[in-house]
Amino acid sequence: MEIILLEHIVKLGKMGDRVQVKNGYARNYLLPQNKALRATEANVAYFEKQRAELEARNKGLFEEATKKAEELKGFNAVIIRQAAETGQLYGSVTMRDVANAIHEAGFELERRLVSLDKPIKYLGVYQVRLDLHPEVSQTILVNVARSADEAKKQAKAYSAENETVAAPAEAAAN
Repeated sequence: MEIILLEHIVKLGKMGDRVQVKNGYARNYLLPQNKALRATEANVAYFEKQRAELEARNKGLFEEATKKAEELKGFNAVIIRQAAETGQLYGSVTMRDVANAIHEAGFELERRLVSLDKPIKYLGVYQVRLDLHPEVSQTILVNVARSADEAKKQAKAYSAENETVAAPAEAAAN
């Protein structure tokens, strides 16, 4: 099915692009979410009339995402979980858990914006990417520990480890 994108969609195209997608993807996701229109003559004319308004809306969303990314810069979430002596969690930490930790810290963030390749199953400090907008993402640290004291120790060890990795790289650059 040929569609016209109403907003930037990662790995598909930018606003205004006419792209071919599978029927199910268009009918079940893009069209109901108002992310695209079918590429008929009437819809093309409608899109051209509404283009300035859509660009202004997308620019506003981009600016809002950039502002939120600045607020979240350097943010560290601590998630307390029970774990075995080997460090394996009883359960796992998912996108929902990370989103809840961010929400408890006072930031408004939808769960779908948290990008985890797979659930976290061991204690430690992990980098988690937040896709705030197709063009804006921010990386935060998620510290999974048994207690607040253990979380502080892990954070200290993680920062010391990253400093030793960064120091040789800086020396090699000079």
